[in-house]
Amino acid sequence: MNYAQLFETIKGYCENDFPSTQFSDPAGATGTFTSKEQIDTFIQQAEQRIYNSVQFPAIRKNVTATTTINNQYLSSPADFLAPYSLAVIDGSGNYEYLLNKDVNYIRAAYPSPTNTGVPKYYAIFGPTTTNDSPPVLTNEYSFILGPTPNAAYSVELHYYFYPESIVTASTTWLGDNFDSALLYGALVEAYTYMKGEADIVAAYNKRYEEAMILAKRLGDGMERRDAYRSGQVRMTVN
Repeated sequence: MNYAQLFETIKGYCENDFPSTQFSDPAGATGTFTSKEQIDTFIQQAEQRIYNSVQFPAIRKNVTATTTINNQYLSSPADFLAPYSLAVIDGSGNYEYLLNKDVNYIRAAYPSPTNTGVPKYYAIFGPTTTNDSPPVLTNEYSFILGPTPNAAYSVELHYYFYPESIVTASTTWLGDNFDSALLYGALVEAYTYMKGEADIVAAYNKRYEEAMILAKRLGDGMERRDAYRSGQVRMTVN
């Protein structure tokens, strides 16, 4: 299901064109919330719920970077949500995966930034700050490494991110492979917005939960096993 199909299906199920509405903010500014903006919000809210409920491989990516000698901090990508793995790559191309720890563990194990070596641990430190005076917090996270790198090491980060929304991409992996979860998730948001009948909201939510069971079976189950390693799925025969 692409964006245009999803958009029209939501309107059809809700029997509502979601006419434009006027709004004003606390500062007194006014504006118009169009029908497209309303439905786009329902879709994006549904995507967010799904992506935070199932660990699809489609929401992972990887990047490479280089540490800075005597600098224990490493910036994360702008679209970073959560780590999947972080590895140091040596000159021969061998990977050494770092262990994810708390910041206080790294501070206790390596109390001084002058404790240098090949990093073994990492933690999400917090928002990155600029070099301005005073420093300005950014929307990106940074990692703290332990021990502090004693050389410029290549690192590879696998991490979770939000894929581009179907609202702007028109077609996405989620829309192509699990449109039922996306549709019913958006319908729950839409009917809640409409203050619709409780039984209809409950029915859409039930269909959404059924779709999510299948989605979790795929993302957290089938995509994490194969017949060679885990054996084929078997049902008990009485």
